[in-house]
Amino acid sequence: MSISRFINVAAGIAVAALISALPASAAEKIKLGVIGGDEEEIAEVVKKVAAKDGIDIQIIAFSDYTLPNEALSRGDLDANAFQHQPYLDAQIAARGYKIVPAGFTIVEPIGFYSTKLKAFKDLPQGAQIGIPNDPSNGGRALNLLAANGLIKVKPGKGLLPTTLDVIDNPKQVKFRELDAALLPKQLPDLDGAVINTNYALGAKLDPRKDALVQESRTENPYGNFVAVRSGDEGKPTIRKLVAAYQSPDVKAFLETRFKGAVLPAW
Repeated sequence: MSISRFINVAAGIAVAALISALPASAAEKIKLGVIGGDEEEIAEVVKKVAAKDGIDIQIIAFSDYTLPNEALSRGDLDANAFQHQPYLDAQIAARGYKIVPAGFTIVEPIGFYSTKLKAFKDLPQGAQIGIPNDPSNGGRALNLLAANGLIKVKPGKGLLPTTLDVIDNPKQVKFRELDAALLPKQLPDLDGAVINTNYALGAKLDPRKDALVQESRTENPYGNFVAVRSGDEGKPTIRKLVAAYQSPDVKAFLETRFKGAVLPAW
């Protein structure tokens, strides 16, 4: 080998070694807010998928529905993934957030649970029923109860009826509006409660076996999505995040881990 060729080869090896030694700083970072529990488990799968596409996701778990939008709005998060459109609409109306959906993730049909009853029809006169105290999930709970014949609500209330809109209540059930996260803990003190699936799973309730009645699993209007600040929905990093959520890996994880309790919404 000539001296000049040796120098060129050596230089090439040195450059390759230098490049391989550089830190993987090219990875784009995203701070993602989720609710702890099953949604955090799903986000861990999303993180692995996104890493293959050059996205480094930092997962930040919350225990209260009101916190991820607040954190996103003030810039502490780049995105969150925990809510459906009726909830976001209510939050925007109440707090003026400039937050928009960027792509669907999962849907978790809400259900009615009881530790005292074996069947929904067995609810007694004057039963105490817990429902979430936020407008969207409270309305969701009332619509579930109405769909199963327990009450009737005023026509035209859509997805957001309140207890004031109940126009027929033959069993004179009484509603206790509580923070959604607290409903599983309060269940023994109630005749039953409508509980969001993520909190039900966190309390070791199996929606497929323990829910006495449940929302429709098809054409469900409560699909969750990745949410971002308005204007960020078209960013390449956000599009990659959405693609990771909608990947075959996540779909397979939902089927294996939750066996139908949590479904793809895309």
